[in-house]
Amino acid sequence: MEILLSLQQHVKEGIQTAELEAVSEEMVDRIGGIKAAFKGYNGFPFCLCVSVNDEIVHGMPSGQVLRQGDIVSLDFGVLYEGYYGDAALTCPVGSVSDEAKRLMTVTEESLYGAIGEARAGNRLHDISYAVQSHVEQAGFSVVREFVGHGIGRSLHEEPQIPNYGIRGTGIRLKKGMVLAIEPMINQGAKDIIIKENGWTAATRDGKLSAHFEHTVAITEKGAEILSVL
Repeated sequence: MEILLSLQQHVKEGIQTAELEAVSEEMVDRIGGIKAAFKGYNGFPFCLCVSVNDEIVHGMPSGQVLRQGDIVSLDFGVLYEGYYGDAALTCPVGSVSDEAKRLMTVTEESLYGAIGEARAGNRLHDISYAVQSHVEQAGFSVVREFVGHGIGRSLHEEPQIPNYGIRGTGIRLKKGMVLAIEPMINQGAKDIIIKENGWTAATRDGKLSAHFEHTVAITEKGAEILSVL
């Protein structure tokens, strides 16, 4: 999360998304002892996913220039001493519309509501329901094609954690499980497209999307957020 928070300070009007990739690479080198988890994963060529406006996830750094009013999702993972961590946030470029602010706020709220359900004895879809109920009440929609996931020795492990579901269903959550919980929420309809690069998912209707993520461990005292300073 330290890298994401630093990157957030670089999100300004006029910067190219490729420059954010360069900053992330520089920080990995400077911190030392960690590796960027995404670079080379299933052929993905970058350390950082940068998804702008209608892009949901897996945006590729490029010569795209950020403009006033954009919103930008930054998704970054690391490998440290054999274990993976994964986190994401969405931030504004300068002043953004009230609706963009509301989308980001509601999406982040849904993440923390979901984390509150990550307790031993609960069911997996209690997490899912917490996301879906909060964002749909606000008039937004949940992406179905991409989900949260278990994480540990591999970047993506079981169980898959959809952001929609029925409370009281799914596997029983147990102490010691580590989960990457990541609401991906659209301003408009839930439908998506995959762009020509074969990676980047975007909203079909061209409306905004927001993405927040934390890696959490289920402990005796509840969920402990691992992806914080």
